Amino acid sequence: MTRIDRVVVPGVFSLDGQDFDVENNVWLVGDDEEVLVVDAPHDAAPILSAIGGRRVGGIVLTHGHNDHITAAVALRDATGAPIWFNSEDRMLWDQVYGASRPDATPDEELGDGTRLSVAGTTLIALHTPGHSPGSTCLHAPDLGTVFTGDTLFCGGPGATGRSYSDHPTILRSIRERLFALPADTVVKTGHGDDTSIAAEMPNVV
Repeated sequence: MTRIDRVVVPGVFSLDGQDFDVENNVWLVGDDEEVLVVDAPHDAAPILSAIGGRRVGGIVLTHGHNDHITAAVALRDATGAPIWFNSEDRMLWDQVYGASRPDATPDEELGDGTRLSVAGTTLIALHTPGHSPGSTCLHAPDLGTVFTGDTLFCGGPGATGRSYSDHPTILRSIRERLFALPADTVVKTGHGDDTSIAAEMPNVV
């Protein structure tokens, strides 16, 4: 039976010359045999511990900020799983890996409509730019869930005050793509608590 597990990994978010202490949600979608990993922040060790001996079908990154991708290559090295990533955030990837691992590149393009299957369920990629150009949410209709990265939180839209972000764009993405989902869809975010599509509609103005 497909289930969703959460791993919270603390670390530092760095952008535009500023550092912020953060706690990131990592989502493991699968069963006792196989999982997809949604986001790979800070440190691969706690993620690998939660995976256990399960096969990893893919490492799916919701966007390119360092606090969502810094463990991705180490996780790939440990599991052999491909990294799925929207190339519109490649400049953010290069800020993390360009100097230290210029040989490290994502494996697969996470484009709008990409479908990823695990343990009998399917995740569908929804391109939702705004927080970053390549920000992508993952809708799991069978589970009544959407993984929103930093596009939508409990309390409203993600931040848009930094490089490569745009407030009108994130509002449009939320209204057109996420608010088109069933109102009772559970929203599992990149940081903090779960919410729902219905609960967030009053918070996006």
